[in-house]
Amino acid sequence: MTLPLQALPTPRPEFEDPAVLAREVIDRLTYRVGKDPKVAKPHDWLQATVLVTRDRAIEYWMNATRQTYLEGGKRVYYLSLEFLIGRLMRDALSNLGLLDSMRSALKLLDVDFDEIAELEADAALGNGGLGRLAACFMESMATVGIPAYGYGIRYRHGLFRQEIIDGWQAEMPETWLEHGNPWEFDRREAAYTIGFGGRVEYNDANGKTEHYTWHPQERVTATAYDTPVVGWRGARVNTLRLWKADPIDPIRLDAFNAGDHIGSLTESNRADALTRVLYPADASPAGQELRLRQEYFFSSASLQDILRRHLQQYGLFDNLPEKVAIQLNDTHPAVCVAELMRLLMDVHEIEFEDAWKLTVGTIGYTNHTLLPEALESWPVPLFERLLPRHMQIIYEINARLLKTARHDHEMSDDEIRSISLIDESGERRVRMGNLAFVGAHAVNGVAAMHSELLKVTVFKDLHRIYPDRINNKTNGITPRRWLFQCNPGLTQLITDTIGPVFLDDIERLRDLEPYATDAGFQDAFARVKRKNKDALTDMVRDRIGLRIDPNALFDIQVKRIHEYKRQLLNIVETVALYDQIRTHPERNWVPRVKIFAGKAAPTYHNAKLIIKLANDVARVVNSNPIVRSVLKVVFLPNYNVSMAEMLVPAADLSEQISTAGMEASGTGNMKFALNGALTIGTLDGANVEIREAVGPENIVIFGLTDAEVEERRQNGHDPRKVIEGSPELSQALSAIAGGVFSPDDPGRYAELVGGLYDHDWFMVASDFDSYTAAQRRVDALWSDPSVWWEKAILNTARMGWFSSDRTIRQYATDIWGIAPRPD
Repeated sequence: MTLPLQALPTPRPEFEDPAVLAREVIDRLTYRVGKDPKVAKPHDWLQATVLVTRDRAIEYWMNATRQTYLEGGKRVYYLSLEFLIGRLMRDALSNLGLLDSMRSALKLLDVDFDEIAELEADAALGNGGLGRLAACFMESMATVGIPAYGYGIRYRHGLFRQEIIDGWQAEMPETWLEHGNPWEFDRREAAYTIGFGGRVEYNDANGKTEHYTWHPQERVTATAYDTPVVGWRGARVNTLRLWKADPIDPIRLDAFNAGDHIGSLTESNRADALTRVLYPADASPAGQELRLRQEYFFSSASLQDILRRHLQQYGLFDNLPEKVAIQLNDTHPAVCVAELMRLLMDVHEIEFEDAWKLTVGTIGYTNHTLLPEALESWPVPLFERLLPRHMQIIYEINARLLKTARHDHEMSDDEIRSISLIDESGERRVRMGNLAFVGAHAVNGVAAMHSELLKVTVFKDLHRIYPDRINNKTNGITPRRWLFQCNPGLTQLITDTIGPVFLDDIERLRDLEPYATDAGFQDAFARVKRKNKDALTDMVRDRIGLRIDPNALFDIQVKRIHEYKRQLLNIVETVALYDQIRTHPERNWVPRVKIFAGKAAPTYHNAKLIIKLANDVARVVNSNPIVRSVLKVVFLPNYNVSMAEMLVPAADLSEQISTAGMEASGTGNMKFALNGALTIGTLDGANVEIREAVGPENIVIFGLTDAEVEERRQNGHDPRKVIEGSPELSQALSAIAGGVFSPDDPGRYAELVGGLYDHDWFMVASDFDSYTAAQRRVDALWSDPSVWWEKAILNTARMGWFSSDRTIRQYATDIWGIAPRPD
């Protein structure tokens, strides 16, 4: 029976009473955890507290779900291979307005909230910015009142746990689910069959409608696990639905009893592999197949779930685009275009033209890269063997596309080759970026510069056919996680200074601007930063046994390790600085702590070598008695959300130094600036818009522009000449290549350095002198505290626009056609 709205549960006044919360914690500890308070361990208290928090969220969750159903409103479905949600307890309590109350409740029970909060597992559901963006978006959709589901994979191990052994990255299994996940609900009724391989059967028995039936050779079951996502002040609670793969037949008992104890489990093992690891290495054919299987697995399960829900509520698909918005986060779920067509045509018997209108009208595609090699593609033989029906559909879509391009737009052969869904320049491959583009009604970049570059680079010719399809939605971050929770000292200072209104309207941070030159406020701001730096200092000592000086400038670069992000540029400048300090010890050097963190893909040789170099440089620099008082180098292993929550508030300088034209947006740049760090960076990604927001005098920009980078690549440049013309760069590279930092293996970095001399694709040499000069400008600013803190405060005051609430509102009105809750 459907309940009327007035009969739905509503939060009770005693929700915030610490005494009531304390009793509920004891209740969960006793009856759900099975422990007496006298013998309960910290992890028992954690589980009990999570269960109380989750139960509080459930009432809002049920309200939101039922209200959406009764109102018949449009839903958003956000498909992403990553959701880097981090720890959830503090997040949920804060958004429910219960953080202080729960802290007080646990104090009544002699339990330290912060101690047990540190024990919560950091969900290994993502890698970097892509996954964290998806998590911010889910929270913001709940905050601004948009009914939404997030769809992804419930990875058992996620990417990997990074350990540093003798300076090298070592990949270990991440066991975050080892003791279960108290936040999730097993939805066994939401289970769908996913097929692979097999054959396609054609049938036109009625003489009118073509009909195809796919007979997969292999099948697995996708089972849903739901996690509530709480919006600010409980405005709404949405659902993150993650899929786990299960075999249809867990064990062939006849084979097992006959002695085949391994072969009898083959089906179970293949299913288990689908949801075990994020981004399996795809250098081998087997790795490529597993990755494609993963992407199709979660895409098909999600679409089946979406269509089942829609059909249950409306009974037809004619209104699908009016009631459903599907957003593809990058190319990983791009197979949704073909799968939605298959489901509509083969399962629900809708004609191709009508199915195509429904598909395009429903799907939106977010692009995250300008790198052609990062736009996924799959070998045609692999795709056809694994998904034979989908290959037929892609060929049909492509045929219609190319005919339109040839006849309606008079495109040349080269332009035809550019837009084709099949790349025939070498091994024939299915282009997933092109598929996502043609199968979506809106294609958005994630920063203004990125969106404009999409039109003239990777999607130039498709943009000619669909000139109104590309739009911009600059990324954002949720201020609840990245200010209120990770930096409570600064949040309280701002509240005491301008009042609490910014908590609900983050752009009111601009009310801080008049205080930027106020000496008293500067001192208070600096004290907050120092407290955060003290906490990070303790963490560094505990994690890697290194003492750093919190009075020093904390210069932080934390992100995925990739050559275009140019950690190498930072390290080479560190070596040059090391040389200068040793050569001129009499100078008044600004004390610095260079902090690096991030993971390299397991098969990315140069990225792993850069991690080793950072650790080798750290070992030498940190042991030098002349230098270590003014320069320290730190590489923190296993960077994740919880670590970022300590690094971001403690940073003085944020390194955003990618090669111009290669970073789509970035969100780390936003987090650091919001917390009062100055940015040193190139005019790349969202740095361009941050510069506009905070003012060019409050950010340190250096290096080539994207146009200059492209010009050098097109017309040729001589990196050897550049290196030889820069004494500091030449000396630093000679030291690295010559084994100064790798005496155990003097040739370790010869090839890495040689690449800079030979081609320097990422313009490390070309930007080095400009970067070094920019770092010395940073030194000058740091040496004048009143100037530094004025700029830091203005960064915080002017970053409100970069809230993911603003981003989501733009998606809602411009792409999804749904009205968010008014501000």
